[in-house]
Amino acid sequence: MKYLHTMIRVTDLDESLDFWVNKVGLVETGRSENPAGKYTLVFLAAPEDEESARASRAPELELTYNWDSDETYTTGRAWGHLAYRVKDIYAFCQKLIDAGVTINRPPRDGRMAFFKSPDNISVELLQEGEPLPVREPWASMPNVGSW
Repeated sequence: MKYLHTMIRVTDLDESLDFWVNKVGLVETGRSENPAGKYTLVFLAAPEDEESARASRAPELELTYNWDSDETYTTGRAWGHLAYRVKDIYAFCQKLIDAGVTINRPPRDGRMAFFKSPDNISVELLQEGEPLPVREPWASMPNVGSW
């Protein structure tokens, strides 16, 4: 058995691609348009997973965009979050803030943070290796909303 991908439905493909590619930094590794089914699938990978994703289609995040849907997607209580390891959690969070992304749970401990996608998908960031030393402004930042 091999893990392949996690699929999330998105309501605005352009906004979602701007968020996941331009703001978060994922790389598009594949795309499939299905006119008969009226949907588009876009596959994304973390930069460090790009080679593997292109070779074996794993691990990836699949964005599913249904062309004619006006459905509002809600997240069930059983759904948790996506998680990505980063080299410098403070720098990554600052990059997100500079791009207009709200950090819902700041990395006060130098180890973990959460933010949400435009479609309300919770994303966890984990510091690679040991936690970074606690520092401001992160140590004093309050939680915002839910994650």
